[in-house]
Amino acid sequence: MALPIDPAALESGDIGEERATLHMNHEEAIEHVREAFTDAGFGVATEFSPSEMLNEKVDAGRDPYYVLGACNPNMADQVLSASDNKMGALFPCNVVVWEEEPGVQTVYHVSIMRIGRLVGLAPDDDAMADIIAQTGELVDEAFANLDTAE
Repeated sequence: MALPIDPAALESGDIGEERATLHMNHEEAIEHVREAFTDAGFGVATEFSPSEMLNEKVDAGRDPYYVLGACNPNMADQVLSASDNKMGALFPCNVVVWEEEPGVQTVYHVSIMRIGRLVGLAPDDDAMADIIAQTGELVDEAFANLDTAE
């Protein structure tokens, strides 16, 4: 099966990729990310630790890895309407925190809005462009909030 897009041709901006490094322990980083996204207008709809689950279930030996499922209700409502409800399949907007080494955490996010448009779950129109711009501003604010920690 051929992919509808060439992944090698994509740049990080095409998928709204954001990354930050935090110099703190893993648990502090999770709380800091939760607060940064909440302060930017997101709620955390769900969260879990894949590393804990995988280490328990299949003895994976994974370093700490945590997923925060962030959601801005206004944006979620708009994108469901704009996409005939299809974008709900990508909810929530996940932000992950993984430990690079003790005391150094990576925070990573990609835009489900951009990805949904790229793969055809959402339309490529002005309404979707506005949703992408608005959610991008919220994510930018959340990542700017992360810069306060050292």
